Amino acid sequence: MTLGRYSLVVLLLVGGSLALLATLLPLDSSARLAIAFGGGLAAANAVVAYFLVLWSEGRPTTDFLRAVLGGMAGRMGVMLAAVVAGVLVLGLPRLPLAASLMGYFAVLLAFELTVVHKRTSVAKASR
Repeated sequence: MTLGRYSLVVLLLVGGSLALLATLLPLDSSARLAIAFGGGLAAANAVVAYFLVLWSEGRPTTDFLRAVLGGMAGRMGVMLAAVVAGVLVLGLPRLPLAASLMGYFAVLLAFELTVVHKRTSVAKASR
């Protein structure tokens, strides 16, 4: 799957579910904003993670490990900074932000692992 197609699927998944949640859950505007912020942050994290996997594909193992593990550490640092900024600077409610971020992160991680597994299975089969 290309990065563009992956990004589109992630955008549709997060955007569609956020729209559905907005209609189903009677939340105030700050909780909705916190949920959208968490979903957007998880989506950006997922797209960058997939980009790093694509970039490192076919490169030496040390490059792969630097990209994936170093990228993971960097993304976690950026996400932590964004959550702190969301709570302290933007005044977003903590629980909806944390629940949204963790929920979307888990779903998008499962999606990423599925896509990467299929991609590597096809590559091995074609050898």
